[in-house]
Amino acid sequence: MRTRTKAVAPALALLLAPLATACGGDASGASGPRTVTVTVGYQSKTINTVTAGTLLRSLGYFEQELAARGKQDGITYKVDWQDYATGAPITAQMTAGKVDIGSMGDFPLLINAARGKELKQPTRLVAVTGYNLRGGLNTVVTAPGSKLESLADLRGKKVSTSVGSAADGTLVRALQRAGIDPGSGIQKLNQQPSVGASALQAGSADALSQFVAWPGQLAYEGRAKALYDGAELNLPTFHGVTVREKFGRERPGVLEDFLRAQRKATDHLRTEPVAAAESVAKETGLPPEVVYLYNGANGIATFDPALRPELIDALKQDVPVLKDAKLVGDMDVDAFVDPEPLKRATAGGPEYPKAAAPRAELWLRGQSRTQSFDSPRELLKAARGADVRAAYVPDAVTGTLWFADKAVWVAEGAELRAFVTPAGATAYVGQHQGGGARIVSFAEAGALVP
Repeated sequence: MRTRTKAVAPALALLLAPLATACGGDASGASGPRTVTVTVGYQSKTINTVTAGTLLRSLGYFEQELAARGKQDGITYKVDWQDYATGAPITAQMTAGKVDIGSMGDFPLLINAARGKELKQPTRLVAVTGYNLRGGLNTVVTAPGSKLESLADLRGKKVSTSVGSAADGTLVRALQRAGIDPGSGIQKLNQQPSVGASALQAGSADALSQFVAWPGQLAYEGRAKALYDGAELNLPTFHGVTVREKFGRERPGVLEDFLRAQRKATDHLRTEPVAAAESVAKETGLPPEVVYLYNGANGIATFDPALRPELIDALKQDVPVLKDAKLVGDMDVDAFVDPEPLKRATAGGPEYPKAAAPRAELWLRGQSRTQSFDSPRELLKAARGADVRAAYVPDAVTGTLWFADKAVWVAEGAELRAFVTPAGATAYVGQHQGGGARIVSFAEAGALVP
């Protein structure tokens, strides 16, 4: 028996060798490559990357594109989807040659470029997933009962964030505008989003600065309230798709397949936003109402793979912030951006329109479509007596969508306006005292609608 086992093992290994897989590579038999595995790093709970991750994976569009390619070249293509909490581990895996394609936020993308160059595994930015032209994808929140009312109140406080993330970038810039030194003016806690959320709840952090979907989820569940709306910066923020340069060079067709599939997933999300939100919620365990806040028809994120000039310009403005934190050195952003694969993949396809002004939106229970309204007042009227699943209103100044029952409301004559933060509402009231503007509760706002 022992002799037979020794004889079979090498033979079995030889038989299985052509079926083995490797990241971005192939397993070759006597007649050439037979199997190619493409490894995709994504962040399931960073839900404005879903068109290159969670949603794309559930729809199977990438696998369909690869199956069609396989029929032409006789290769079996497989996809290895690897889920991470932030962009940093995706970059680590890419620079180790273990992940081919990844999606992450704007600040992590720059670190991805810097690390790739340093470790001789250069990467390229090839597409965008979701963006917000004002920066509304990042939010600073505090505990529900916190006495903190504005960013200025954070001086000397413990603030949790993920250093090097887009949310950290928002925090740094916001503090600077408030006249607070980001390095010495607060006690910064470098924590994963889930750890920071727990720290906020436990009272070991006074505030939390994070990216989608953490602020919305914590607010929806009553575990936090918004302190600072990232859209107040009025600087674009986005998430995008990065690829190992070597992989893109060796497998250009596969990269284009991915980008075509991403475009199909984007089409699906834009035409069926409720179904897409339900699907992402099922895959991630997030509440569908939270997913829709960001990814809905009037959501905080706009989905479009295009490498818009204003987004690339914003990326260039991010470099000094990361340099000050000693996370990157001098960078050539233009050399990092490669629009050609997307152009080839989507040639002939129509362009998406730019993000439109957000509108109030009502999601009734049992409905697969939502209703949009020109004003928060109209939404409140339609919601009266209805079985409401979720109601969303845009901030009167920044346009950031927020849950109607979590927003801060201002009544001014017959007009009703909503704000993401108390500071935003207070500032508006201070500027419109002549018109009798005053802060009211959500219930009071509803009662003011005849």
